[in-house]
Amino acid sequence: MSTATRVPETFDLDGDDARETLSTIGKRKLLKDAFVRLRAADGTSHARSLAFMVSLCLVQGLIVLLGVASSLANVGLTTTVADNISAAVPGPAGSVLTDAVEQARKLNDRHQFVPLLVAIGGLIVTTTFAMGQIERGLNRIYGVERDRPAAEKYKRAFYLALSVGPLFAVALLFIGFAADPDAASTGTLASIWIYGRWVVAFALVVVALMLLLRFCPNRHQPGRAWLAFGALTGVLLWVTSTALLALGFRLASTFPQTYGPLAGFVALLLWGYLSALAIFYGVAVAAQLEGERAVSREVSTLADDPLPVAAPLDLIHRS
Repeated sequence: MSTATRVPETFDLDGDDARETLSTIGKRKLLKDAFVRLRAADGTSHARSLAFMVSLCLVQGLIVLLGVASSLANVGLTTTVADNISAAVPGPAGSVLTDAVEQARKLNDRHQFVPLLVAIGGLIVTTTFAMGQIERGLNRIYGVERDRPAAEKYKRAFYLALSVGPLFAVALLFIGFAADPDAASTGTLASIWIYGRWVVAFALVVVALMLLLRFCPNRHQPGRAWLAFGALTGVLLWVTSTALLALGFRLASTFPQTYGPLAGFVALLLWGYLSALAIFYGVAVAAQLEGERAVSREVSTLADDPLPVAAPLDLIHRS
């Protein structure tokens, strides 16, 4: 597995240094160099592995959500949310989530709580392994060749699964709680909610990605200002890729006929892959920004140090 050039730790720098470095390098050059770093770290392979885990987490999470809500006699509201979340996932991938809705309904109708508990346990385990995969990908992007010891790695991954995982889930819930189109025109509050929920969901995803950047890599990470631009870049790329994928599925009307019953799974895995790739690219942007600052600081230190020039002159005078 490839590893990019190791990024020196610069955790002693502040937010002003981050803004100065970004303005000096230029956003275009930074984004280009981040892509080179992502390729050097074999980010596409890590994205494929994470895409599989994301797809499992999404399906399992929706089954657990609907199963728990149905047990609390809130089936109608939960079905509405599930339908909206299914519509938010591009193309035929939503059909996979629709099937998950039906499965959760059956569990509730038959009062099969044991499978629901198994689903909750499976969701926690899957999310924990997904966080472990994220750590591995982030370490390689930062040039760290080794992950933490297994016990420490998955203990941290478990904590991240219980903290960062719900942030992504709540973001999906905000997307799912769409207002009734007929009622939206009757109230200002409903109109604000139609667009405000997307802002809240976007902010939650940015915070979640910053937490992953802060706690996943096996290194001493810098302050929030150094991670913010990378997190914003990753989330914006994720939103853009999701919209373009949805447009592509809408234009490719033969996609369901080509893949048949597997169309939903193929679409879900493709969306998960693009989402994982967007996250890792955002990480590469944050890593490259820190790396550029470390290089510029070393160059500045060499320029201010007179010893490399004074030493040869001293030897000449002695001779």
